Amino acid sequence: MDTFTNMRIFVRVAEEGSFTAAAQRLNITTPAVSRAVSALEAYLRTRLLNRSTRRVVLTEAGHRYLQRCEQILMFVEQAEAEAADAQVRPTGQLRVHATSSFGQTYVTPAIVRYREQYPSVSVDLTLSQHMPDIIDEGYDVSVLLSVEELPDSSLVAQRLGTLRSVLCAAPVYLREHGMPQDVHELSRHACFQFVSAVYPVDRWLLEGPNGIETVHLREAGFRINSANGLAVALKEGIGIGAVPISTAAESLRDGSLTRVLPDYRLQPLTAYALYTSRRYLDAKIKTFVEHLRDFIPQMLESYEASLKSMA
Repeated sequence: MDTFTNMRIFVRVAEEGSFTAAAQRLNITTPAVSRAVSALEAYLRTRLLNRSTRRVVLTEAGHRYLQRCEQILMFVEQAEAEAADAQVRPTGQLRVHATSSFGQTYVTPAIVRYREQYPSVSVDLTLSQHMPDIIDEGYDVSVLLSVEELPDSSLVAQRLGTLRSVLCAAPVYLREHGMPQDVHELSRHACFQFVSAVYPVDRWLLEGPNGIETVHLREAGFRINSANGLAVALKEGIGIGAVPISTAAESLRDGSLTRVLPDYRLQPLTAYALYTSRRYLDAKIKTFVEHLRDFIPQMLESYEASLKSMA
């Protein structure tokens, strides 16, 4: 038995005072209305309506049940309206995950701009190198970086743009150890790669005039899982490091870091926004991913442009 449907029919009968009038309003047959009310009474083991040839009248139990039905159906209608509205109007809490450095530099300002447009959405952002299970850990969107195309999965992946890293060192280090003139000279320098889930820690894959060249990194006695932290260490003169353009730009501009082998860059990373489904997508997720697709490429392009201006 469909209790909610029968409750709706019962309420309409009580409002109209007639099975026939209720049937006309509901666009169903009079026998169907009668069966629904009878099924409800049988389920409750209580008579709700007294019938006559001309009208129906609520029993005392019917009066009490009608009040409860109206309350229940009102709550159900509100819940249905809210659920449907979630497909149209962005509201509620949005849980976002992003990798640490990329999230700090790109996703955080994107969220600030997003909330200016959609203040009814509250955003809970988690920054970490850990790649979460979106469903199990309850995230709506995860922004991650990958060297390769993402494997097929049940998740939807929206490409956000390409992030590149450049080799940098402090002027004090280069004065003491010299500026490398080619890729092969890097082997005699202290070289650092920040620890991440996407780059190997023991080698660089450099794109340059000769295509992709591999540089094997010897153990240098220092590892860090933050691009910003690596940039700080490089300024102290520890060696040469691969730093994302966004992290390196300001230091290259003020001279605290110097570009090493400017014809080379690390193999690019692609940024993706992952979420669970295209069907019945919550408006806050849909609008946030669309915002990321507009905002992040603009930021990536601005950092690329700033790097070219310093060349």
